[in-house]
Parts: sequence; structure tokens; C-alpha cells
Amino acid sequence: MPHAPDLLDDFVDGPRTAYFSMEMALRSDIPTYAGGLGILAGDVVRTAADLELPLVGVTLVSRGGYFRQEIDAQGGQIEHEDPWDPARHCAPLKAAVAISLEGRDVWIFAWLFVVAGATGGRAPVILLDTDLVVNREEDRGITRHLYGGDLTYRLKQEAVLGIGGVRMLQALGFTISQYHLNEGHAALLALELLHMHRYRRNELRPGESPYDVHRVRELCNFTTHTPVEAGHDRFPYELVHQVLGDFVEWPTLKALAGEQVLNMTLLALNLSDYVNGVAKRHAEVSRRLFPGFQVHAVTNGVHPFTWTCPSFAQLFDRYVPGWAYEPELLIRADAIPDEELIAAHRVAKDRLVQAVKSATNLTLSPELPILGYARRMTAYKRPDLLFADLARLRAIAQNFPFQIVLAGKAHPLDAAGKEMIQRLHGWAHELEGAIPVAFVPNYDMQIAATLVAGADVWLNTPLPPLEASGTSGMKAAFNGVPQLSVLDGWWAEACMEGVTGWAIGEPAQPPEAHAQALYAKLEQAVLPRFYQDRPGWVAIMKSTIAKNAVSFNSHRMMRRYVAEAYLR
Repeated sequence: MPHAPDLLDDFVDGPRTAYFSMEMALRSDIPTYAGGLGILAGDVVRTAADLELPLVGVTLVSRGGYFRQEIDAQGGQIEHEDPWDPARHCAPLKAAVAISLEGRDVWIFAWLFVVAGATGGRAPVILLDTDLVVNREEDRGITRHLYGGDLTYRLKQEAVLGIGGVRMLQALGFTISQYHLNEGHAALLALELLHMHRYRRNELRPGESPYDVHRVRELCNFTTHTPVEAGHDRFPYELVHQVLGDFVEWPTLKALAGEQVLNMTLLALNLSDYVNGVAKRHAEVSRRLFPGFQVHAVTNGVHPFTWTCPSFAQLFDRYVPGWAYEPELLIRADAIPDEELIAAHRVAKDRLVQAVKSATNLTLSPELPILGYARRMTAYKRPDLLFADLARLRAIAQNFPFQIVLAGKAHPLDAAGKEMIQRLHGWAHELEGAIPVAFVPNYDMQIAATLVAGADVWLNTPLPPLEASGTSGMKAAFNGVPQLSVLDGWWAEACMEGVTGWAIGEPAQPPEAHAQALYAKLEQAVLPRFYQDRPGWVAIMKSTIAKNAVSFNSHRMMRRYVAEAYLR
């Protein structure tokens, strides 16, 4: 069926890059994201709108959301469905496509969400939906739960995203010049492209592949986001045959995706001409993980306008006009008067104090420093590192009182992550009367924005080299909040000791020494500077903006993708 002309005509008048991501954070109250991968995808599209780049996003509608997190009296995580109605935020598109799953047609419908840029541009996002009456009940649920279900459910979701997404873009009239795979979940789109680029039988020599692999590689770019083994999807070939049938000839598929199982990362690597990691260190780690592949480094960035709190945005508008479009102008942040910077942070901090009170009934003091920590709750992120020695923590707080605010969700199937949340609550209880500790439930975009702006120090304690990038500290930088972090991911590039923040430990230091290094840095550098050298503290806040925010933003990131990947 033809697309509705009043909806898409502005977006189908020329070639575009198609950006595929299993999750995409479009708004805080649209739960089509689980964590950093989706937040980054949302920032990509927001930046494309700002810069008026010809890009279209493709994702799943995830009608049931990821999950809404409740914390019980014992600190246990309880997951609730977090449904949303796409009709409230999106426009239905007059197109439907079918893909074959388990030998039957599964029909896919699409919604249009238009991202409005901070500078007036717009970018379309296509949300794929199988909740149609013509489908079986089990097929209607394929696009319901983000990262839900078993391996079969996940493979069907990735088929809808990759194969269905390519077909939907064609049905809607888009002309796609490049495909950008945000993590391996979208790799099946490359198999659909193989289908589209087959040689005629009379063009083949004996034993030659029937597919134009070279052409498909020219069309695809792949960003890998994780050096963690569990982050790379693998599907048994028996399951692949059951779900997809003989979609691609088996010798070709196994040559591209692995002999034993279908490895989605390997498939994406083999069918993409441009591959990148999301920080310089991550690219180095990825080259070791995937020997023989050229892995470039495009360090992540965050969307300036989305993650800068209102009080700082007003400050930047006054002293650095044009910053939202050209964040490199923030190099001039040194010229902002100290008292106005302090006042802007106080507004953000008061907002965080109020949010914590509302969510947890804990009253924090705006006069005491707040350490902020918020990210996915999983073992390699080490949210427990700060609490490794409670006696040492209490001793530090006696000399330099401070407060802690935590937030984060554990994947419903991550038992260790959920146990970590319980332990954090237990430690918070043990520290009562010595150090106020708040855990804000149901971490989302809104809570993240409040936390990164209102904290005084942003804490990040991953187990190296497992942090691919880590963008929460970049968000904090736009609000003048310095970081205290292990030298991994982006912080290995951004840390200027005592200038933009502080490093926990040294690169050659064993991870088991990081807790003591963290305590030493808190006690000897961070908290003394906060309490005893306020002009010096404000200087660090300004440097965080003028030296980190100017570089680690999504405008720089997208300009690099355009120049180095899309326009090859």
C-alpha cells in the first residue's frame, strides 16, 4: 500500500542512512529502551534532526516496554509490564509487509515518530509492530516485550527488526544509501540485502556464491558496543532453520556467521565495510576479540540539549550562544562567572534533592556533596565497589560528610544483578546515621537527567576492560559535574587528573586494588577540594564543560560517522 503523503513526503525525497537499533529512547515516557544502547540510539536520531542529516531510524514498537521497576521492603527488584499506546505519540503508516517465520507469514505494521531537533530540524523513526489481527496470537506478541522471552522469541524479534525493517523501508518509499547496525541485533538485515543482491544463474561460475557479498558490505556499517561475551547474540542453527527456513544458502550463512552457531556479531562484521567500537580503548579490545577485522574508533557522545539541565542551558544561552548546535563553543565556559555557575548547579541539586525525597522519602542536604551512580545493575559495572569497606567509608564521612544517590535496573534474568540491588539496600541500611544513601527506583531518562545534573561528583567503577564507553559521565559533563572513574571506556580519553575529574587507580593496577584507590582519592583529593577550595572546585566544574563536553557530544560523533562511514 502507498504511504500517507502528508506524513512521509518530507522524508522520502532523497537517499537516507537507515539506522537500525533494537531499542531507541525517543522520550522518557516511551519505554522502547532498556539502557545505554537505546539512549545512544535516541541521541543519534536527535542529533540527525539537529544537523538535518538524511537519516531514518528503525526500531521495534515494544508495546509492553522493558519493565517498570519496583523495590520491595527487602530491596528486591519486582518487574512490572510498562505498556504504552503508540497511537498517543505516533502516526500509523499505510503499509504492511510480511516475513516468513516458522513457515508462515507474519505481517508487520509501522508507526511514525518524528523527532524534532533542538534547532528546528526533524528526523523520522519507523517503529515496527506485529500486533495485527491477521497474525496468530503468538506472532502478535513478537514486538511486545523488549528483550523478553527465550531464544526463539529473540530470534523472531531480530528477524522482524532486520528483515522486516528493510522491507518496510522499501514499502514506504525510502531510498536507502547506507545501513547502520547499532549492535548485532540488526544483523539479519544484511541477509535480506543478500537476497536483494543475488546474481542471475547465468552469471555464476561453478562453486561461486550466488550473492553479491561485496555490494552488501558496501551498504553496511556496524557499531559494536560490548566486549562482554553475553552481549553477543548466538542462535543454534537448528533454531535458525526452524524459524527462518532456508532463508540464505547454508554454506554462505555458515561462512559469514560461524560454523557452529549463528553469531550475530560475526555476521555483522563479515557483511559490513565499516566497523567501529565506541571508544579508543574499546576499539583496541574489539580488535583483539575479533582478529582479522579492522575496527575503527568513534567515541560515543551525548545529545547536548537533551542532557543539559534547564538552569545550565539558560546559562549557556547567555554566555555561549549557539552551543546547542555547535557544542565545541563550550570551550568558552571558562568565562562564565563563578557565582552564576554555582547558582545554576544549586538549582539542579535542589531538583535532585526533591526527586529523592519524593521517590524514597529520604531528605538529603543540599549543602553536602552528593556522589551519583546510575547505570544498568550488573556485575561488571561493580556498583558494590564503593561499599567494599563500610568502616573506611564511615571514617571518610566523619571528616568529610557526603551523601550517595544510586539508581539502575537489573535485567529480569540477571539474578546476580538483582542480588546486587538487594545488597545495596542492605548497605544503605547499615550506613544509616553515618552516610545517607538513596536508591531511586525505576531508572529512566528523566531520572538520569535529574541525577547527572544534580550530583556533585559522578562515580563510575566498571571492571576494565569491560566498559565499552559509558556515556553517563558525558551527560554529567554538560552540567559541570566532574567524574571519579576507573580509567576505562571514554574516561581513558577524557580524564585530566584534578582538572576534569579524577581517576580511580592506574591502568596497570589490579582490579582488586580499585576499592582502596577509590577511598584514597575520595579522602585525599575529591572531598578536600570540595570543602577546602571552593574556587578550585568551580574551576574543575568549568573545565569539565570546556574540556569534556566540547568533545564528548553526539554532534561530533555524528559528523564523524557521516565523514568516515556514510560518505565512503
